[in-house]
Amino acid sequence: MTNQAYRQFCGLARALEVVGEPWALMVVRDLMTGPKEFGELCHGLPGMPADTLSARLGELERAGAIRVRTPARPGTVASYELTRYGSELEEIIFRLARWGAKKLGGPRRDEVVTPDSMVIAFRTLFRPEAARGMRLAYLVKMGDFAINIRISDAGIAVGKGLINDADLVIEAGPALRPLMAGEMSPREAVEAGSVRLTGDASLLAWFVEIFHITPAPPARPASSRAPITAATVNGHADPAGALA
Repeated sequence: MTNQAYRQFCGLARALEVVGEPWALMVVRDLMTGPKEFGELCHGLPGMPADTLSARLGELERAGAIRVRTPARPGTVASYELTRYGSELEEIIFRLARWGAKKLGGPRRDEVVTPDSMVIAFRTLFRPEAARGMRLAYLVKMGDFAINIRISDAGIAVGKGLINDADLVIEAGPALRPLMAGEMSPREAVEAGSVRLTGDASLLAWFVEIFHITPAPPARPASSRAPITAATVNGHADPAGALA
């Protein structure tokens, strides 16, 4: 293992040696939606250099978090999938993504939205207490891809692609985030043309209850205190700089 070493005999330090490297958790995120070939991972993570992807896959495989699936037929390409050990990262990623969603704001100019990222987003933001006793199917169309969502007493199933039995079809773009964050009401979103609906329009209100982004606490102004340096110990300055 050539990754960052923290010189700490600690489970968190060991975990970060595996998944703390750039892009590692993004690779795990995309594999949470199913096995993928190398090219599929490149396509889903367009900002990730191919050599970096190769390095992360090798590290995750050596750590036992992923494995290579042997091609079923000659001439086909091998794919990667999470192991049972790697799948233990799923709940961690859900919690981390839920925490980060509070800080999303609007998309930056160079950011993209991918089908895999939206599958994980809906699984992350699902509130089972708000969906109790419901049996619904939603289809969310976002540009050139669609996400299907099925809700029942058994929980939630989220997949990629079209379905024919959706109770409500939602066509949306960037306005989906402020809608789910409560910054825009369903009525305002429809009247502004930010979303287009096909089916039972009343189910949009339930959608934003079931998939909700909790806002982050208000930002606090940066402290004006001087930065802590090696010559500061327990909040007391060391004028001689003995520890520098």
